[in-house]
Amino acid sequence: MIAFLIKRFFQAVVVMFVISLISFSIQDNLGDPLRELVGQSVSEEERQALRDEMGLNDPFLVQYARFATNALQGDLGTSYFFKEPALDVILNKLPATLELVIGATLIIVLVSVPTGVYSAIKPNSFFSRAVMGISIVGISVPVFLTAIGLIYLFSIELGWMPSYGRGETVPVFGSWETGFVTGDGLAHLVLPCFTLASIMLPLFIRLIRAEMMEVLQSEYVKFAWAKGISPTRIYFLHALKNTMLPVITVGGVQIGTMVAYTILTETVFQWPGMGFLFLEAVNRVDTPLIVAYLIVVGAIFVITNTLVDLIYGLVNPTVKLAGK
Repeated sequence: MIAFLIKRFFQAVVVMFVISLISFSIQDNLGDPLRELVGQSVSEEERQALRDEMGLNDPFLVQYARFATNALQGDLGTSYFFKEPALDVILNKLPATLELVIGATLIIVLVSVPTGVYSAIKPNSFFSRAVMGISIVGISVPVFLTAIGLIYLFSIELGWMPSYGRGETVPVFGSWETGFVTGDGLAHLVLPCFTLASIMLPLFIRLIRAEMMEVLQSEYVKFAWAKGISPTRIYFLHALKNTMLPVITVGGVQIGTMVAYTILTETVFQWPGMGFLFLEAVNRVDTPLIVAYLIVVGAIFVITNTLVDLIYGLVNPTVKLAGK
């Protein structure tokens, strides 16, 4: 375990270096940040003086070396718009984004596992065929169209759910606030979480069904049937446990992907999370905030994949996390 963590640490350093290099290199293609900072009334001489003061005229390697040195100390720059450290601005919006990801993950797990298992056990039933048909549609529909459809049906026509905003939140860990413990917060979470879950839910249903059907045809399951073991034990102990191994691997990657997918969901629902903040930063050419967002999302990917590998080793002890 220690060897695995050490190996993953060095891998994470390399990955984060590549992410930071790519993120920092694209900022010059996003536009001129001085346009938003000083407007049109400032002369060209004053603009050039300000660019020199901010270090924007320095060579790329000099700028990146300065950025990397500060990043190692936890400083990812200062937001041009908020006039605050970019990392602090991102972390202030992180709880709202994690709320959506956690809520969507719960929906995916609670729906996809029983649905996929049932569809594998009875693949020719009407319910299974309907689920497979709906899943194809779900994979094909863009997330923003799903969001608009849910808002129209449940907010405009039926008036059951709020259509935008985060609702009432309360602090739980220091300054971190959540809407999971308030009625109004939960009501505001329903539609965005279902929208975000709709991206991955069809994929997981089909994956669990396919893996479960393959496991049910394996020799050890046939031997369990021959021994007279109860169907419940065969389905949910012998078959489902081995079905979940590839699902865990794919799920860990997809959970990290959902953090990036929240951009569209947060935009449609005006959800005050990192994705919505990122789009605003792009519009304002707030390059420190853009770079900080990309690095934070990359770090979430690295941490998520490491945790998935650890869980994979716990589920299947025969898997060696680290070689010699």
